[in-house]
Amino acid sequence: MRKIAFFDTKAYDKEWFNKLNKDYEFIFIEGKLNPTTAQLAKGCEVICGFVNDDIGKETIDVLYGLGVRAIVLRCAGYNNVDFKEAYGKINIMRVPAYSPHAVAEHAMALLLTLNRKIHKAYNRTRDFNFSLSGLIGMDLHGKTVGIIGTGKIGKIFINICKGFGMKVIAYDLFPDEKEDIDYVDLDTLFRKSDIISLHCPLTKETRHILSFEAFGKMKDGVYIINTSRGGLIESGALLHALTNKKVAGAGLDVYEEEGEFFFEDFSNIIIDDDVLSLLVSKPNVIITSHQGFFTREALENIAKVTLENIDEYFSGGKLTNEICYQCEEKLNNKNCRKEKKERCF
Repeated sequence: MRKIAFFDTKAYDKEWFNKLNKDYEFIFIEGKLNPTTAQLAKGCEVICGFVNDDIGKETIDVLYGLGVRAIVLRCAGYNNVDFKEAYGKINIMRVPAYSPHAVAEHAMALLLTLNRKIHKAYNRTRDFNFSLSGLIGMDLHGKTVGIIGTGKIGKIFINICKGFGMKVIAYDLFPDEKEDIDYVDLDTLFRKSDIISLHCPLTKETRHILSFEAFGKMKDGVYIINTSRGGLIESGALLHALTNKKVAGAGLDVYEEEGEFFFEDFSNIIIDDDVLSLLVSKPNVIITSHQGFFTREALENIAKVTLENIDEYFSGGKLTNEICYQCEEKLNNKNCRKEKKERCF
């Protein structure tokens, strides 16, 4: 029976993968994948990684030397992967859409909680404090929400916002002209939005799309929601904007330096990230630890598609969810194997 090593695994990963598995022997490793822990994949041709694993050049070289020839990611994003280094060595597959509704709904939950101070009210009433002082919010109806990124999750969030009677404007590097979306440039979005919600991947073009300069262009009292990738926001700039009240509140399911902290319990440890500590301490900031995806439906879909990706790899056929490595053939529009529904290598 073929062995598959899973890195950065939790109890819920084991539950769903064991429930759906019929053909493989799983090795569950709690530690994150990096050049050192990669040695634990010895004897495996395929390994499974997650969002905060280090899948850079050094890790890829170690895995390749051990005989690993495929990495299946149980997530959609792959900004943690050196995909150009992997090209020609290790096939990389992902789960492109596990439950876009889960993430979009979580984004709205963060916005509603921030705006109506639900987190503060919850703590008060548990102490039998029924005062309304300091809990005032605003009507979302009629407000302008700026959506950065209009993929599947962004579009679902747009529909949710429209259900609240909000005006929606959007920015995307690759606008979907087939959809009835009011696209604007970034400066216009910053200037007009009462709420800004991020739903784009992390690339060199989008890193720190919310920077010191960007916050300076926004309305006073804007709300910021990020359920996509932490690196989209320059953390120091957000902290500054919160302190000077440019930003009225931030709902973050991701953080720029989350890799060391998220998904783990640090309740009895003093963490050494001053920016994260200051963000957590602010009453107008809500941080959840990358749980936007965390629904039963999403966990089942992640396990199902990941196992299908493994099956496809061992079948020798096409790899439906293989990432694009931006190879010369692709960049030069010549004989792109992916576009021909073939393996990239």
